[in-house]
Amino acid sequence: MGYQVLARKWRPHRFDEMVGQAHVLRALGNGLANGRLHHAYLFTGTRGVGKTTVARILAKCLNCESKGITDIPCGTCAACAEIDAGRFVDLIEVDAASRTKVEDTRDLLDNVQYAPTRGRFKIYLIDEVHMLSTHSFNALLKTLEEPPEHVKFLLATTDPQRLPVTVLSRCLQFNLKPLMPDMIGGQLEKISAEEGIEAEKSAIERLARAADGSMRDALSLTDQALAFGGGQLVDAEVRDMLGSIDHDFVLDLLERLSEGDGPGLLDTVARMAETSPDFAEALAELLAMLHQLSLAQTVPSMFDAETPEGARLAGLSERLDAAWVQLLYQIVLHGRRDLPLAPDPRAGFEMILLRMLAFEPDSGGGTPQAPAPSRPAPARPAAGDSQPPAPPIAAPPAATTPAGNEDWHRLAAALSLSGMAQALANHCDWVARDGQRVTLQIDEGHRHLVNDNVTVRLAEALSEHFGEALSVDIRVGPVSSETPAAAAERVASDRQARAREQIEADPNIAALKATFSAEVINESIRPRDQE
Repeated sequence: MGYQVLARKWRPHRFDEMVGQAHVLRALGNGLANGRLHHAYLFTGTRGVGKTTVARILAKCLNCESKGITDIPCGTCAACAEIDAGRFVDLIEVDAASRTKVEDTRDLLDNVQYAPTRGRFKIYLIDEVHMLSTHSFNALLKTLEEPPEHVKFLLATTDPQRLPVTVLSRCLQFNLKPLMPDMIGGQLEKISAEEGIEAEKSAIERLARAADGSMRDALSLTDQALAFGGGQLVDAEVRDMLGSIDHDFVLDLLERLSEGDGPGLLDTVARMAETSPDFAEALAELLAMLHQLSLAQTVPSMFDAETPEGARLAGLSERLDAAWVQLLYQIVLHGRRDLPLAPDPRAGFEMILLRMLAFEPDSGGGTPQAPAPSRPAPARPAAGDSQPPAPPIAAPPAATTPAGNEDWHRLAAALSLSGMAQALANHCDWVARDGQRVTLQIDEGHRHLVNDNVTVRLAEALSEHFGEALSVDIRVGPVSSETPAAAAERVASDRQARAREQIEADPNIAALKATFSAEVINESIRPRDQE
């Protein structure tokens, strides 16, 4: 006998061989064990989740010659063997997609009234039943209303919304769910062991994710991967076959984001572009990584840090703020929707990454905010640029004498910072400098910005600016004066108020309000330099 594809060879023959769908199998098993049989069953779900497989097993349960009506068919009697082979005379399988006409349905139902030839029941298994025409459904409905006792209907569809409610109401409905990747991966590991296939765990996990909840797709992809890899499942080859993004690239992107390294971010994208990636798939991988990163931060027990990839994510989880990870996830989620609108996929992908670099969470619970206007982005010298750094600001007074408020604002703006470190500096208030130690204070509402990595980056920027090694101590408590971020927010608010005053004072606006009862929408007003 020639090679049999995995999807057919490993199709389950009993309920206990199926992966997942416990909610469906339990209901069917209890009904069969207790003799509570319905005349019509409807199985719904996406492709490859086991709809027709469950239907065929149910047909064996109803017609098993050795055990009678049972939830565990013997699998060896003539009826079970013939159903498995697809040649049982009393199991009539129909593909509704190719037999949509009412004449086809009438021909099919002409013999309903006759008793089964060999089996206990005559079973009609209609796949993709939603493809039947309206007249075909009307022809089927009469039989569904008053079926003979020896007839059972097993209907399967991927689109139950297209079935008439009159048909739905006459069926027991079972919704088969997409399988989780770990379920699919476990079955692929079992099959690999039984088949003697050398398989890397990461390759199996990649195939399980690519199957998108479908066991049949997983087995078909495994067959393809075996052909591609010469009988082995190697992660690198599976990745090439699927056109997947190397996870190292995605981790590199996250690390560059955590460092606020814009040039490094674009350099990583350039290296990715050399492999001709699918940038939409790259965003999907980035979302998956951010999900794992959030798990590591909030539910560590659900996160596996033992793999090399997990170890790098664990390190990132300690450096990145949890609120910022959530914001990054939302930016990528919206970016996937907008990517088709970009001039080209790479430009759209880069813009999404730059947006992730530019925004930070709003501690007040509102929408994400861009960096404050008074916080200009620092100029980063290009590689090999010998331009000298800006002259340092005079060191603030030492010991317990606090620096002037405006001095700290200018210093915070002059530091070579970006991302989280820049946000931290802008939400701090200067307390004192005592020798090599700089003390800053931040309010409770911005405590989430404080972590060891970001504090070290701030200390390095201060050290670079003053030309000597400094450490930073950040206290949490009420700030005594206006922070750079608060000042920027005040300036923006004042400018917004002045813009509204100018709008209200405009005689044309006044005329529109008087004539048409017009109303000025505050949210639509922007100062001129923000238009």
